[in-house]
Amino acid sequence: MTPDQLITFAAVAELGSISRAAEALHLSQPAVSGQLRLLQEDFGEPLYRREGRGIRLTGTGEQLAGMARQLRQTYERARRLREAIAGLQAGSLAIGASTTPASYLLPYVVADFRRCHPRIDISLRSGNTAQVLAELSRFDFGFIEGDVPQGLPADMLVMEWRRDDVVAVVRPDHALARSQTPAVRKGIQSGSASLAAVSAHPLVMRETGSGVRHQVTQAFQSAGLPMDIALELAGVEGVKEAVRAGLGVGFVSAMAMQHDRSLVALHIDSPHRIDRHISILVPHADALGPPARAFLQHCLPGADELPRIQSQGPE
Repeated sequence: MTPDQLITFAAVAELGSISRAAEALHLSQPAVSGQLRLLQEDFGEPLYRREGRGIRLTGTGEQLAGMARQLRQTYERARRLREAIAGLQAGSLAIGASTTPASYLLPYVVADFRRCHPRIDISLRSGNTAQVLAELSRFDFGFIEGDVPQGLPADMLVMEWRRDDVVAVVRPDHALARSQTPAVRKGIQSGSASLAAVSAHPLVMRETGSGVRHQVTQAFQSAGLPMDIALELAGVEGVKEAVRAGLGVGFVSAMAMQHDRSLVALHIDSPHRIDRHISILVPHADALGPPARAFLQHCLPGADELPRIQSQGPE
């Protein structure tokens, strides 16, 4: 017994005629008769009897016809869904993103995409970089900060998407802020500092697994400087609030400071400037559906080819 045989039987039962069912299904009459014969053989008893130019269902045939009609309806719904997805009139996307892209980039990208494709449902789950990587198989896309681990599956597409700076943030009355130019002290809330100068102060750090935490730790280790961690906590806003409370110097994405005038953002001077890229990770990239392809094209406008970029980041 196959789905095709049941769908054919549903048409025969509904139309009461093998010839009319063959015409409706765009099949030859022998092909329909052959499917019915195989179905009856599988059941081991008659499902219908010929009556004049038509057919009459047996008791078993009546029961089976109801089930076959349900199967045909399910098939039709699946076909319409397929056509709707192909035309971007239906579908869903699951996105996992680390804190910076989830908070400061993707809301605008998703809003713009939804204006173009309002019938595609999108879920956006935020976590730190390690959490997104751990759950990557659940998502259509992962957006992460900093280094991409090696050893990803062969069908994983990895693309650099945006650039970002990590800045130190302090209260306006902090010693590092007071050492800035008069323009900064008068309310232009940005400046610069050396990593050595920052290392002389207590630090407020993101939790282990955060992309910012990883990048900052690498910078201090590369410079051979100590880290006096006064507090660590999850979330960008938590770090900023702890800095406002006077607990030390925090590190956040420069994007998190775009509209914040309560703190001073200090770019780290070269050669220890902390910058990184934000990457798009696409699991099962060889089997993207139309909604996923459309979203990827939306993130990377003008990209006809989306090549796989080999990661050289640490595991």
